[in-house]
Amino acid sequence: MATEPSDEPKVVNEHDTLKYSLLGPSLTKSGQDSVDQNKVSEIIYNASKGSKFFNNEENRDKNLTQKIERILQKKKQLEKLDLASDRRKADDYIAELELTRDLSQTVVHIDCDAFYAAVEELDRPELKDVPFSVGKGVLTTCNYHARKFGCRSGMAGFVARKLCPHLIQLPLNFDKYTAKAQEVREIIVDYDPRFESASIDEAYLNITEYCEKNDITPEDAVEQLRREVHEKTKITISAGIAANAKLAKICSNKNKPNGQFLLASDRNSIMAFMRDLPTRKVNGIGRVFERELDAVGVKTCGDIYAYRQYLSKLFGEKAFVFLVQCYLGLGRTKVQPAEEYERKSVGTESTFGDMSDPKELRDKLRATAEELEKDMLRTQFKGRTLCLKVKLHTYEVFTRQVIPPKAVYLANDLYKYSIPMLSKLEQEFPGMKLRLMGLRCTHLVSMKKPDTMVFFGFKKRYSETNSTEVSETHSPSSLPKRKAEELSNEEEQWEAWPDELLFEDAERQEREDELQELESLSQEIDKRRHHGKEIVPNPTPKKAEVEEEEWWDCPICMRPQAANEREFNEHIDLCLSRQTIRDAVQDTATSRESTPVAAAGSNKKMKLGNDRGKEKAGVKGDPKQRRLFFG
Repeated sequence: MATEPSDEPKVVNEHDTLKYSLLGPSLTKSGQDSVDQNKVSEIIYNASKGSKFFNNEENRDKNLTQKIERILQKKKQLEKLDLASDRRKADDYIAELELTRDLSQTVVHIDCDAFYAAVEELDRPELKDVPFSVGKGVLTTCNYHARKFGCRSGMAGFVARKLCPHLIQLPLNFDKYTAKAQEVREIIVDYDPRFESASIDEAYLNITEYCEKNDITPEDAVEQLRREVHEKTKITISAGIAANAKLAKICSNKNKPNGQFLLASDRNSIMAFMRDLPTRKVNGIGRVFERELDAVGVKTCGDIYAYRQYLSKLFGEKAFVFLVQCYLGLGRTKVQPAEEYERKSVGTESTFGDMSDPKELRDKLRATAEELEKDMLRTQFKGRTLCLKVKLHTYEVFTRQVIPPKAVYLANDLYKYSIPMLSKLEQEFPGMKLRLMGLRCTHLVSMKKPDTMVFFGFKKRYSETNSTEVSETHSPSSLPKRKAEELSNEEEQWEAWPDELLFEDAERQEREDELQELESLSQEIDKRRHHGKEIVPNPTPKKAEVEEEEWWDCPICMRPQAANEREFNEHIDLCLSRQTIRDAVQDTATSRESTPVAAAGSNKKMKLGNDRGKEKAGVKGDPKQRRLFFG
């Protein structure tokens, strides 16, 4: 049962919060449970003291502390008010949410164990029993031997060596990791063809249908999946099995490495599981939000209920909804390929050494605009709003945005409309030094041309580049054959991100920003590094490859038809008859223009007169509106 909030003041040393912050965004990674975090934070504090990064973290910590003081002041004022109405509203909303609980689905979250390190071990087996990391300036990951010393992803290399002097650090090799990730994806697609990539080394699957078809329990299915991945790729994965994606993500971290955890799909088990779960364990609650919640008294998900009347007023409505869902253990059950989520923006940014020369800044802006144009063309979008992001040498971040008179995507336009924003920043901060610059387009407009014939019931046109010449016999065997999978992939299916994913994405961005700062200090920057959603089409399941239906493209309209000879010939005859009618209309229109025929009746004379009047004025009448004469 939830306890009432305590009013006892909490005394916190200002350096304690800074030391906790310096532990980094990967504090909850597996392999850290037996580590003395106080000792680790002390080493990090002393090793980084006096650096630009330390000064920036200190400023951020002070700003957050001031923000928390304002939150506590507001909470103190709220406590003097009668919030019975807010409490009832919160209870009503909790009751409504409870009615949406879906326990019929089985969602799995899989996470490759120390993925980059595991891939490196395949090439260098001698590293298996020694502490090592991937990434020299900044640790991208490290094996479990290194984690016992307190090393973790997102940590500066010089700090990691203080914790573990004999740590071996390897350079990054993204091509190798991407290839191995694809091997894993080609296995999991057989369990859920519509699995959702969360990053290069983790994914969500809904295995409800797979278990029903194969008469297998979720535990056995996941055990089989993990065994198959290990046998074929030689790396291990851990998995969480639960009623929704939020719970599955939490569960996948319970028995790492090379393990799995099943949370029973009943309300009592879920509520008990969430009651004592620290808020930081929830995907979507990062260091900043964790500190804010901790300050008001919310340390575990079970504590959320006692503070329900304050949450929307202190943190906003969306945060209230998200937190109540955490308390109830509710989450999304729909899993779908990452590329089907609606894209909110397209952007690019780069980190570099301190830069202040106006010409160099403009050259960097031009290069950034050219990079963004490539991304806009690749994704086929234009943007109605253009945003400029800069980070000063003091690590302060500023953004400016403008609404161009037209949707933009070309580098010249991107550069033209972003130059005034850069100039204005230069006026605001004379002699400013930048270490990061980025451009982003929002309020996107698709550049993909719609196929108007789909409106009339025709199947979607394939690519014009795949068109073929019409054969005299119209033999189906002479036409290009295509697979049904290709057709389904052509259909656009966009879906807006649930609020749950927005919080997860915000936490991911927090980790990304910190890694970028560390990388800029170490000068080890790889633009291809990407720990967010991997927008890569899912592989085709092996069974689907065998059972795929073939399609033939009509040589007249170039639209796909079922591979049935009789139906295909009937379709061609129909297309040809349409073409004959169009030709007859055009021929008749041409002959009518050369030999005008008097029309009977005053109304017809008036219409013809109007057409002639248009022709005399240099405007031809519409041939489609003329009468047809046969014979």
